[in-house]
Amino acid sequence: MFTEEQIERYSRHIILKEVGGKGQKKLLDGKVMVIGAGGLGAPIALYLAAAGVGTIGIADADVVDLSNLQRQVIHFTPDVGKPKVESAREKMEAINPDVKVRTYREWISAANIARIIADYDFAIDGTDNFAAKFLINDACVMAGKPYSHGGILQFVGQTLTVLPGQSTCYRCIFPSPPPKDAIPTCSQAGVIGVLPGVIGTIQATEAIKFLLGKGELLANRLLMYDALEMNFRKVRINRNQKCPVCGENPTVTELVDELDALNVCDLEK
Repeated sequence: MFTEEQIERYSRHIILKEVGGKGQKKLLDGKVMVIGAGGLGAPIALYLAAAGVGTIGIADADVVDLSNLQRQVIHFTPDVGKPKVESAREKMEAINPDVKVRTYREWISAANIARIIADYDFAIDGTDNFAAKFLINDACVMAGKPYSHGGILQFVGQTLTVLPGQSTCYRCIFPSPPPKDAIPTCSQAGVIGVLPGVIGTIQATEAIKFLLGKGELLANRLLMYDALEMNFRKVRINRNQKCPVCGENPTVTELVDELDALNVCDLEK
């Protein structure tokens, strides 16, 4: 089943009773889509590749900027000006040549997201604005695609795993995006560099647990992290029967771009 090199590479997984050889094979057969190659996407992509997730998609249309390097640990100083998806792919393949990395150098939109997520077992939201977050949620719910939501600002982060048809979705909690400029951007308010590392690795853990079929996912529970207080808090959230996308009488029945919410939290600039 495995080469000698793979047995050595994944030995710390294989000796875990919750993983073993069968579990590692599930990871190698798994497909995860990472949307965003910035602060959250960086640790997500690195850890998924290191873990041996066989096919990893990564979507982002941006290029590496010097200001990204304070937190986007998959990109290095010589990468400034390079497309983020290419920079990320190089590091992912360098850490583990077993993995197949598919790059999508495009901004997600109502026109392309269904195509982008279609071939994957699990999706991860590593984006930086509310328009994208609502679009990812709606597309995944409509497609029945499990996914992990993540968000960060200043010293605070949050994450939630959505299992369409079974658990709370993002719109169950936040029915619609906030008005543009209602919340300061990260370029205005700042973000501590280590914060996306904490939230991103949790999101990667959720993807790995999903592929393995082990443990308890963050479904129906919003995990919030305050780095200044070093406090984690989980809030149980029930499905909203009046949710506009997954409720009894949905009003969001097709994918649209929430243009008024664009660039609310721009971590990439």
